[in-house]
Amino acid sequence: MSDVEQQAREVKAFLDRLAERNASRGQEPTWIAARRQAGAARFEALGFPTRRDEAWKYTDVRAIARGDFVLTDNAEFSPASAAALTLPIEAYRLTFVDGVFSPALSDLGDLPGGVAVLPLSQALAENHEAVGGPLGRLTGVEFSPFSALNTAFMEEGAVVRLAPGSVVEKPILLQFLSRANAEPVMSHPRILVEAGSRSQATLIEHHVGESEAANFTNLVAELMLDRGAILTHYKLQEAPLGDLHVASIHVEQNRDSRYTSFNLNLGGGLVRNDLIGELNGEGAETNFYGLFYGQGRQHIDNHTLANHNAPRTFSNENYKGILDDRARGVFNGKVVVKRDSQKIEGFQSNANLLLSDRAEIDAKPELEIYADDVKCSHGTTTGQLDEEAVYALRTRGIDEQTARGLLTLAFAGEVMELVDLDAISERVELAVAGKLPERFNLAGLVEAAVALHDE
Repeated sequence: MSDVEQQAREVKAFLDRLAERNASRGQEPTWIAARRQAGAARFEALGFPTRRDEAWKYTDVRAIARGDFVLTDNAEFSPASAAALTLPIEAYRLTFVDGVFSPALSDLGDLPGGVAVLPLSQALAENHEAVGGPLGRLTGVEFSPFSALNTAFMEEGAVVRLAPGSVVEKPILLQFLSRANAEPVMSHPRILVEAGSRSQATLIEHHVGESEAANFTNLVAELMLDRGAILTHYKLQEAPLGDLHVASIHVEQNRDSRYTSFNLNLGGGLVRNDLIGELNGEGAETNFYGLFYGQGRQHIDNHTLANHNAPRTFSNENYKGILDDRARGVFNGKVVVKRDSQKIEGFQSNANLLLSDRAEIDAKPELEIYADDVKCSHGTTTGQLDEEAVYALRTRGIDEQTARGLLTLAFAGEVMELVDLDAISERVELAVAGKLPERFNLAGLVEAAVALHDE
């Protein structure tokens, strides 16, 4: 069978699954049906990306394309198992099991006035026209084959609306649980956030599941920040190692808004994240902080893009990669300064730590500048643990495993020190360094190791 025939067969398998689903659906609003058709048509035209596509040259998605994934309608999940997986944090919580909303595992409590957090299915049932305008405005079917596939299949997800001036004190937690099913399951969740002017909130997107799960998640998130809005977005991706995870996150920022992303990837066998920021108003600020930790044969690909579409906008990016065993990481970060976007500042840094001779990283920072009064910089480095620093710590009675764990954590310190939520920091520390005797002051670790080394 030729490659073309194979690819056509793969696409047809997904479209057949879509046709089965469509046959079982009830009547839908016209605009939803039209978008499904557009998504399916676009996906059929594009097919799955291959390594001949520049944006996918380091990431092989055949495990997705050749997978036989079913859709599910139930959200059964042991409460005890869910409790063991969930973040121990006080939050407004929406839970999805293999993409299906679980009321039993959700708890919204008393939301502040002017704040709405609800599953997409409920938002569509209550007022589908209010959803139809913003949904798909940032991420259309043209963005990628996966966004087209998501649009064709979309059924569930989360809608968050913040009225102007509203402040949400507790985080809003969107929890996605993956089950160990008899057959692998696929889900195509959507997240839609509309943050009104001067509103403020913290959003946590948490992906986790049963260790034997082997499902496919294809998520699209659209986040819209009006003038002066502040949104901090934690993505903690701890999916089981058999899971396949693709996400497209688009952020639109108006004047004086501030968006901060913590993109923390620890799990998943195959992971691809696209994070795109559109800085459309003067004074808008975006911060992209990322950490990816891969082991075994994990493959973690992060693509970021900050578009400075207006003058006096600010972007700051710092991504750290830690790779062990035969894991492979990809970082592609791009900053684009449009014509007439004067007096912008755009900084980008990527550093990678290889803990094994067989681990690999492909890093590509990019700048495209079409204005002349700007401050921009970018850079990437790759290295290994300093064996003399390991030795220096061991001379102080610290065993080798702990010494390596501490130095690895110290490498991640620039990003992790900015994380305000202990529950998230502790999950990352446990994954990266294992169980340590006690919480360590990450800020002092590098200095301590260097000082010991210099003695």
